[in-house]
Amino acid sequence: MSAPHAYAFLALFAFVAVGFPLALLGVARLWSRFFSPAKPSVTKNDVYECGVAPTGDSWIQFKAHYYLYAILFLIFDVEVLFLLPIAVAFTGLPAGALVTVLIFLLLLAEGLVWAWQRGHLEWK
Repeated sequence: MSAPHAYAFLALFAFVAVGFPLALLGVARLWSRFFSPAKPSVTKNDVYECGVAPTGDSWIQFKAHYYLYAILFLIFDVEVLFLLPIAVAFTGLPAGALVTVLIFLLLLAEGLVWAWQRGHLEWK
């Protein structure tokens, strides 16, 4: 009896990771084709939002400032989340980890100062 190949588990895992979703998508496509045939009509193809019929132009200008504010919040929120495992295991970490965390905090503070100087943190 021979030993299994070292990467056999990874190949099996990759096959299942790709094959399972594709099989589910195939079953869903067959289900929709045979059990829910399309019945297009003017009413079904009409745009529907909140029960109000669309009127006017659909192009509305949004201020990019709001999106930038949200992205900055997400960036800093996720970066602070990266600090949680370090804070939990801080006493057991070597001195190099402290230097790494200080560099990480320096880059985080640099990004915050940059956003503040550019006026991205002021709600208008």
